[in-house]
Amino acid sequence: MAEIKNVLVPDIGNFKDVSVIEVSVKAGDRVNAEQALISLETDKATIDVPAPFAGVVKDVKVKAGDKVSEGTLIVTIEASGEAAATAVPAAAAPVQAAAPAVPVAPATPAPAKPSPVAATTSAAPTTVPASGGAHASPSIRRFARELGVNLAQVGGSGEKGRVTKDDVQNFVKRSLAQPAGGSGLQVLEMPAVDFAKYGAIETKPLSRIKKISGANLHRNWVTIPHVTQFEEADISEMEAFRKELGVEYAKESFKITPLAFMLKACAITLKHFPDFNASLDASGENLVMKKYIHIGVAVDTPDGLMVPVIRDVDQKGIVQLAKELGEVSAKAREKKITAADMQGGCFTISSLGGIGGTSFTPIINAPEVAILGVSRSSMKPVWKDGEFVPRLMLPLSLSYDHRVIDGAAGARFTTYLAHVLSDMRRLAL
Repeated sequence: MAEIKNVLVPDIGNFKDVSVIEVSVKAGDRVNAEQALISLETDKATIDVPAPFAGVVKDVKVKAGDKVSEGTLIVTIEASGEAAATAVPAAAAPVQAAAPAVPVAPATPAPAKPSPVAATTSAAPTTVPASGGAHASPSIRRFARELGVNLAQVGGSGEKGRVTKDDVQNFVKRSLAQPAGGSGLQVLEMPAVDFAKYGAIETKPLSRIKKISGANLHRNWVTIPHVTQFEEADISEMEAFRKELGVEYAKESFKITPLAFMLKACAITLKHFPDFNASLDASGENLVMKKYIHIGVAVDTPDGLMVPVIRDVDQKGIVQLAKELGEVSAKAREKKITAADMQGGCFTISSLGGIGGTSFTPIINAPEVAILGVSRSSMKPVWKDGEFVPRLMLPLSLSYDHRVIDGAAGARFTTYLAHVLSDMRRLAL
């Protein structure tokens, strides 16, 4: 005889108000024993709540996004025959290391042995070893496994970086579009080393910013053919003018920094060399030429590097740029910067001039095609008008995407930029 039974959230430890991230069934579905009904996510694990017996789903009491705790009613199932006789009673079973039990409240009590629940209880929400710490629901992991996709290689576009079905499908499409042989690098895995064997150690977790930027930097470094062009700019006149402006605006809340001049000079140079103010499209076969000039500025913060974007640099003067630089830098260091503040850049400047160094090789901030590194200026003897004269020289390091820009164009860009920086009149053009 058919019997309708209630399935409740099992003992899930001390967790309360746990999010329902996926509902795998609907009313009228026939389910088998141990088939996943819903998926829950705690801050430590993703848990599947399976059907304790086979039957037909009569009603689903929860939806994705709901909050549930132990004992919350999630579905009702019509069981018949042997399934009804062996149904799990409404009693919470102790949580096991890898298998919490599902308590079920029957309409007509029929005591029996609780049915175990398969659940993921590892620190990382995944049941696929090859997927590393991928953030995805069990059904998405099953879908990825069926397609042979390693979730660790798939970027998540869902809430909190969750991998969605579309993310997996798009990853497969991109992989199929790759030339024969693919573009992945076959490298050995990093060895697991017990550093404590050699002396005292301290483990310090990476900041969230470094984790995010690290993954992007690694991708950009291994997928973009970088070339770096070095140049020096004579900024003697520029620095003298900057100091004059500094005195004039000494009472303002911002400082006239060399970076404001760099922004303006780069905007002028980007107009002269539009290929540097472009991006490859997703196919890699077309160059998207941008009619605006938004420049990102790398800001060093206690938690890592952030790159806020100054918009329409070509339409602003030195003083306005200096003011905006001060504002975005403060927001970045105070952790008030938003995602929108760091989007839409066409070109990036990374300045280490306040720290030191003579040159470096900055990593391109994709989908941009070039980035300018600025090191510390120094006085050098320069041959001019038949004699050596002391001049303030600024080292420039331009990294560019060799798929878009060839060496001659890179050299012309840095030469022109150095020329603009050495002649203040060109900043007015």
